[in-house]
Amino acid sequence: MFRPEIKVLDCTIRDGGLMNDSYFTLETVQNVYRALCEAGVDIVELGYRNSRKMFSPTKFGPWRFCDEELLKQVVGDHKCEDTKIAVMQDAHKALPEDLLPKEQSVVDIVRVATYVKDVDKAIHLANNAAALGYESAINIMSVSHVLERDLDEALQQIEEETQVYSVCIVDSYGSLYCEGVEYLINKFRKFLKTKELAIHCHNNQQLAYANTIEAIIHNVNYLDGTLYGLGRAAGNCPLELLIGFLKNPKYNVRPLLDVIGKEIIPLTKQMTWGYTIPYMITGMLNRHPEAGLEMMRLPPTDPDAHDYATFFDRQTRLAD
Repeated sequence: MFRPEIKVLDCTIRDGGLMNDSYFTLETVQNVYRALCEAGVDIVELGYRNSRKMFSPTKFGPWRFCDEELLKQVVGDHKCEDTKIAVMQDAHKALPEDLLPKEQSVVDIVRVATYVKDVDKAIHLANNAAALGYESAINIMSVSHVLERDLDEALQQIEEETQVYSVCIVDSYGSLYCEGVEYLINKFRKFLKTKELAIHCHNNQQLAYANTIEAIIHNVNYLDGTLYGLGRAAGNCPLELLIGFLKNPKYNVRPLLDVIGKEIIPLTKQMTWGYTIPYMITGMLNRHPEAGLEMMRLPPTDPDAHDYATFFDRQTRLAD
């Protein structure tokens, strides 16, 4: 459990923003940032740095873009020295010019999220971030749903063509079991000789925490989590559970519990995330959670809102 090389990354605002189109108040983000600093969390990902040419600012909130002036308001007068700030760029939704040079930014780390098919775009963005002075990383999404040969080629490219510090195994569909996590860790290590590994799990089958522990057992050192599991659909590994498990004296769970009670629990009145039957079904079938999200948007009075058997039949036919 205790390994000093381990780094914990919180992506509450970034992944949770997928449930409310990134419309968090500035006060909520400030309080989350301060709590994570006080808790000793190593990295906080405050949202996306995606392009306004690809996202409408009238449809999406400010944390889909993370403008520098906004981030400076989050940090305030004193940036926490021990907690680095990260933003994420989607390989297919961001442009190199969306980043300023590092000396003009409060951001420390740029993570590039990519599907295997877009790995060339991801490499271009990651290398651009590194050239501008940032630490850069690549997250490979939907890793449970990719052809082996394509994944192998992508990993080899990342090893040979980038200077990213880590590559993240992303269980986007929440479909992996511990054996799959171990298999992917071994595969990633086979190709990535000079990179750290990271893990980002979704909780469709209530395995996000367990699979993160499995990654720890196999010496993965970069771990994603979110406050109270807030994240897209079934959510993510709960950060407070992860901090409790690590038994590292530099972490303090109490500020996390405080901010969960004050900022995260009230959000449950606005949006629903976490384990539900529709998300369980999509995870079990290794499918994108969008169908589950659509079902969860139905009003409780809709006759289809809890018709899980029919939903299962429909998803099973699609999977076939």
